[in-house]
Amino acid sequence: MQLCISNLSKRYPGGVQALADVSLTISTGMFGLLGPNGAGKTTLMRIIAALQEADSGSIRLDDLDVLEQKDEVRKLLGYLPQEFGLYPKVTAWRMIDHFAALKGMGPARQRREVVTQLLRKTNLYEVRHQQLGGFSGGMKQRFGIALALLGNPKLIIVDEPTAGLDPEERVRFHNVLSEIGENVIVILSTHIVGDVSDLCGRMAIIHRGEVVSQGEPLRLAEKLQGRVWKKFISKADFGKYHEQYEVISTRLLTGRLLIHVYNEGHPNDGFEEVAPDLEDVYFRVIKQHDAKKAQEANA
Repeated sequence: MQLCISNLSKRYPGGVQALADVSLTISTGMFGLLGPNGAGKTTLMRIIAALQEADSGSIRLDDLDVLEQKDEVRKLLGYLPQEFGLYPKVTAWRMIDHFAALKGMGPARQRREVVTQLLRKTNLYEVRHQQLGGFSGGMKQRFGIALALLGNPKLIIVDEPTAGLDPEERVRFHNVLSEIGENVIVILSTHIVGDVSDLCGRMAIIHRGEVVSQGEPLRLAEKLQGRVWKKFISKADFGKYHEQYEVISTRLLTGRLLIHVYNEGHPNDGFEEVAPDLEDVYFRVIKQHDAKKAQEANA
């Protein structure tokens, strides 16, 4: 199965350009959509999920026209939005069984098998009779995935699923997503670089409504090999280094400022080479895009 997005654009009232000519091809497996808050990720996810209209462009899920055949698309879709409500006094078992019944998934005995399978897959079977109001943030997210998996969807969208989770719950959620992504298309929309680098074989970076980079995370990082350098400096000296070098990122560690810079050759001046990772890719393409837009605005 393949999802093909072509020249998709969306402008909100007031002039905000949420998406600008977005084109992506997404196949079976985990696909990461990485970008800062406000980049247009949620707008794109909602349009794919047939919850919002686009101004122009097209989306096809194999032979289905996503923008026109919304009811058919919803039958193949599982969607975990960034925020979703739960009935706090209802148990996990009862809630999933209720939604399974709404989807017409057979008599009680048949639904029981489905509910059991989903709760086991999301590591919630042992708390199946616990009220949802007592679930932790990670448990709620895994429960949301269980709901999204009802009906064996072919396309699953998860929007900012690990934001606010503690490290242990984040690992559990990653394990669930990894298992799901073996057989269906899973689009992981997030601003957390580690989620994409840990889970996704392919990805795209979106910023200000535009796709600014796409490919395999490891390949994108390899393209920066021999061009990323690090150095600890004092905060007072940052302005000098910012003027002299292309600073990719900064991080305060033990009271000192660690900077990563992009440079074609060794910059000397006490810098050490860094094995580039997806975070370096992310920060560089974002800064490049911002610089390009600033030049266009001043032209």
